[in-house]
Amino acid sequence: MKKGIIIIAIAVLALVVIAGSAYYSVNEDEYACTFRFSEIVNTVDEAGLHFKIPFVDSVKYYSKATQIYDIPPSEVLTSDKQTMTVDCYILWRISDPQQFYRALGTSAMAEERLNAITYTAMKIAMGTLAQADIINMNDGAERNEIYESITTTVNAQAVAYGIEVEDVKIKQFDLPDSNLNAVYSRMISERNQMAEKYTADGNYEASIIRNDVDKQVNILISNAEAKAAELEAEGEAEYMRMLAAAYNTKDKKQFYEFTLALDALKKSLTGDEKTVILDKDSELAKILMGQ
Repeated sequence: MKKGIIIIAIAVLALVVIAGSAYYSVNEDEYACTFRFSEIVNTVDEAGLHFKIPFVDSVKYYSKATQIYDIPPSEVLTSDKQTMTVDCYILWRISDPQQFYRALGTSAMAEERLNAITYTAMKIAMGTLAQADIINMNDGAERNEIYESITTTVNAQAVAYGIEVEDVKIKQFDLPDSNLNAVYSRMISERNQMAEKYTADGNYEASIIRNDVDKQVNILISNAEAKAAELEAEGEAEYMRMLAAAYNTKDKKQFYEFTLALDALKKSLTGDEKTVILDKDSELAKILMGQ
């Protein structure tokens, strides 16, 4: 009886073990490759539980996620034979796990291959550009064409390894010490030329503005002086008209002349000197003398 129970227990345990080894789980961000005698017989990219033959099949997992590989800095030559050190990184992912396994097998091998492919593509791309085309003060977006060209080249070769290269980005271009001073001097010279051009353009525009302002000022002054002269002439004419209207008879004229003579006499008697010399025929002299 006990022997039978033991056998049943062993059978149940074996069934549990077999059943447990017949299933495997897959996460959302990974591929699962089923191997049978070292050959891939199935690849699953859907999350959940999946079936395999117990004790015969094994499962190897590969990440679906985009991976970043920071490539060690390397030297390239530009079209004008200038040496530059390029520091870049790659964004890549496994697109075909079966092809990836057959061609490379591991991420370490993938990065080693990507390093070689990218360096070759970088060397070819930089070899078509002069150093001034790469290091300048232009909009950084212009260099996106360089990145896109390199990315396209690297991705076209990486497909054979079951890899999709999403992007190749250059972090920085460095110059050998022997080139630094020459490049900096060239850039300083370019900036000085631009500054001189901006200064000359500004001075030219300023002279145009000053000349226009001076012209407008002269016109305003001239118009103001002409208007002032016109108003002064009108005032004089109005004054003479009023005088003519006020003294239009002989008596009024004589009275006006008399008041003018008194005003003149009053002005001449200022100060300590009170002597006045008048002509004997002067109307004022006659009045003062009581004639």
